[in-house]
Amino acid sequence: MATISESSKEYQRTPLPEPAAAAPTVDMATLFGVLGAFAVIGLAMVLGGSPSSFLDAPALLIVFGGTFLVTTVSFTLGEVLRAQRVMLRAVVYHAEAPQTAAARMLYLADTARRNGPFALEDALKAMQHSRFLAQAVALVVDGFPAEEVENILGREARATRERHVRSAGILRRAGEVAPAMGLIGTLVGLVQMLGNLEDPASIGPAMAVALLTTFYGAVLANMVFHPLANKLERNSDVESMVNQIYAIGAASINRQENPRRLEMTLNAILSPVQRVNYFD
Repeated sequence: MATISESSKEYQRTPLPEPAAAAPTVDMATLFGVLGAFAVIGLAMVLGGSPSSFLDAPALLIVFGGTFLVTTVSFTLGEVLRAQRVMLRAVVYHAEAPQTAAARMLYLADTARRNGPFALEDALKAMQHSRFLAQAVALVVDGFPAEEVENILGREARATRERHVRSAGILRRAGEVAPAMGLIGTLVGLVQMLGNLEDPASIGPAMAVALLTTFYGAVLANMVFHPLANKLERNSDVESMVNQIYAIGAASINRQENPRRLEMTLNAILSPVQRVNYFD
């Protein structure tokens, strides 16, 4: 990357750096936490000597099927189906650190300051990995007023945030429904057991339904749905911060502000450990 000590002539013949697309990142914390929790429970079952006793088809049907269907009542079928894919984003996602976004925006601002906004046009193709960044730079290159750039990007950022919150809300709703379905399954098992007290062979299966549905519901809610919803919200917060950096940077470039001022503005919204010293 060219430094600020280089001459304007050197800047003009040095191509803009081509930011690499954010590679899919495996969140080891999520993977380790979920798989580790299930491994601990599975180990406890094995040490207890009867892991097969924790498998019951009627209990699985009530909790898993019931949770999916009741959650669908609160949303649309398409939203619930999309939420299944969204869950994967809590484990594998395209990450970009806010400090990386800030450094990239400062470079673009410095380049526009030296060579003019049209110098950023060459960088548009290299920004396709980030639709928001590409849109921000395109608005600058097209000469939109700074206020309009802020409004457009602000609306886009809010819409993206709302979609993420809605996806997390589906998982939270499923986390609320799963224990309730477990309770319903418990009542079903108890009714079956009390209705067949004269048949000792039926008491065991009915009692298994009564207990395992509560177990399945608690596991789904507290080990899958709620933790993944929290992680999605955390990832959404990071993406919102990155989008805010791009929006602030685009408006600053359009106002032809000094990039050093932009650096101070960005550092004001970044945490101390994320702050950049681009011009030092």
